[in-house]
Amino acid sequence: MKGIAKLVIAGVLLAAGVVCTSVAATLNTMDDVGAAIQSCWTPPGDAGNSTVTLSFSFKRDGTLIGQPRPTAVKVAGDDKARQSFIDAAITAVKNCTPLSLSPELSQGIAGNVFTQQFVSPKQ
Repeated sequence: MKGIAKLVIAGVLLAAGVVCTSVAATLNTMDDVGAAIQSCWTPPGDAGNSTVTLSFSFKRDGTLIGQPRPTAVKVAGDDKARQSFIDAAITAVKNCTPLSLSPELSQGIAGNVFTQQFVSPKQ
């Protein structure tokens, strides 16, 4: 993978309170990575119709390089609600790492920038 690779995952949400389930499995594709991170996503209960897209990178060992950064934010509510939603998305990424990457995926993932969208449940 050369340049900036992007992983944009639609916010397919699981029922509230779901614990990360895919993290321990070896991940072979970027779709696997997106699904693993989504399994850790628990949006705030009062999120309304909100989305946040985070940008982040991995090392070959599946750990994060730096902190996930919000790149696009659309959150219903005030500044407190906005920050709560962003924090929940960042927590999902942090709670799912380090990822267990296959040797093939780990060779191509290091240093590339990925994005993932987190979406609140439909009200």
